[in-house]
Amino acid sequence: MKRTLYKNLKLKLISITLAMSIGPLILLGGGIYYQFGKLYKERIEDQIRHMARSQSNAVDVFLRERTTILAMIVETHTFESLKDQDNLSRLFRLINRRAEGLGLVDLGVIDDQGRQLAYAGPYSLKGLNYYQQPWFDEAMRRGKYISDVYMGFRQVPHFIIAVKGETGNSSWILRATIDSDIFNRLVRSAQVGTSGDGFIVNRQGVFQTSPRFDGVILGDSKIDTQKFGEGTTVIEKKVPGSDTRYIGGSWLKDGDWVMVISQIAGQEKGWLVRARNTEILIIAIGCLVICSAIVLISHILVRHLEQTDKEMNELNSQLIQQDKLAALGKMAAGIAHEINNPLAVIGEKAGWMEDLLAEEEFRNSVNYQEFAASIAKIEEHVDRARKITHSMLGFARRMEPRLDDVEINRVLDQTIDIMANHARINDIEIRKHFTDRLPVIASDQSQLQQVFMNLINNAIDAIGSNGTIDITTQLDKDSINIIIRDDGPGIPEAIKKKIFDPFFTTKQSGKGTGLGLSISYSIIEKMGGRITVESSEGKGTAFVVSLPVVLPEKK
Repeated sequence: MKRTLYKNLKLKLISITLAMSIGPLILLGGGIYYQFGKLYKERIEDQIRHMARSQSNAVDVFLRERTTILAMIVETHTFESLKDQDNLSRLFRLINRRAEGLGLVDLGVIDDQGRQLAYAGPYSLKGLNYYQQPWFDEAMRRGKYISDVYMGFRQVPHFIIAVKGETGNSSWILRATIDSDIFNRLVRSAQVGTSGDGFIVNRQGVFQTSPRFDGVILGDSKIDTQKFGEGTTVIEKKVPGSDTRYIGGSWLKDGDWVMVISQIAGQEKGWLVRARNTEILIIAIGCLVICSAIVLISHILVRHLEQTDKEMNELNSQLIQQDKLAALGKMAAGIAHEINNPLAVIGEKAGWMEDLLAEEEFRNSVNYQEFAASIAKIEEHVDRARKITHSMLGFARRMEPRLDDVEINRVLDQTIDIMANHARINDIEIRKHFTDRLPVIASDQSQLQQVFMNLINNAIDAIGSNGTIDITTQLDKDSINIIIRDDGPGIPEAIKKKIFDPFFTTKQSGKGTGLGLSISYSIIEKMGGRITVESSEGKGTAFVVSLPVVLPEKK
């Protein structure tokens, strides 16, 4: 409850201070961020609008240049001379030689019936009839015509420029095919950045040039060209799971084609983005510094109050625990006395039964061996129970410090007898490796037994089940070392330094007070000894108790 109280107090201090100091700063930052975002969007749209307008102008100039060249040829040459195959071929070679990069694939002269009378180019198209081709009717009607991209007789995507000529009462057409590679390179120059795309679509949204990403030439672009008005229009398209894509469109070829420029906003990294990010970084650092200072100060204040309260609670808890141990000792002594009485009766009756078996009438019984074995078993377990009750009495006899003549191996044997049943239930084997002829020392037997019991009990809890505990005694110059080693999971390095702190426990709630090792450490320290721990995760734990050799005559 107090922890919740202190937590709420700290939260209130932090909340009020943050609201008064950071609130205005966040509002200011939000306003600036919004304005930067708005300016950023406008700048992106202006860039795309400018690029679409510039690129459409470049394509228009490209198409007008080639239309003008064809119109000059029609005006400066007669129909008779152009329909002559040799003259047309010579003119085609002259144009390509003098105007390199013009991009004319071929030239053809077509009469008013759609028949191609002369052809200069890489294909065998002389004599073909174009009367049924859509572009032929448009060229005859308009006088000058640039077609959409189509497959035609050659079965490759291309488009043509056609100019009508007049000779007397008859009309004819000079047609040129434009090099698709040169035209596509011109359009692709608008594909900037890693996400930029540039392409041309007709009014129906069909690709007239190859896009950089999704789609192919003569495929459906899924772009609604009606969204593009006069001049240059920029529209937004939300890409699921990605940034916003801006699409700019500008009409060209007398409104038959749209030059489309596409760019993902996230790919544009200009001064505006850097300025906005700098502003966000400055505000974020300021907020972080203020938050850190407020949290730190609030934490120190509340921690100081909490620590003072905790120290008082720990003192009270230790007093309560000492009282519980004293009461437990008295209760253990009472239980031991109560058990000793029936044990004495059982032992007496077992001895009387053993005396009866000595008589001849029982000795000749067919069940004599079974009776004798049963009586021996009863006496064995009576002795075992009597040893345990004596150990309990020795442990509970007094709580105040007092020096006894202590045999360490004997105290360990008594403690193991008390803990043996607990270990056996959990399938844990306790193995003894005692050094013979250890000196008798002056110490407090009951408190040593309490320490050993705490360490063995902790080892059993750490193992859980199916393990071993090795208890070793060693004589080392002026000290006796008692090593209690288990093959449990070990202690993590992060908490090894905390295990002797009061109320620190890794056991589940309700299964440990966190005082056992703290009290044991205090007891051994007062005796002039020390407790150390050796442990690694996955390799078990060993507690080493070192006791000074204080001879009884010097106590």
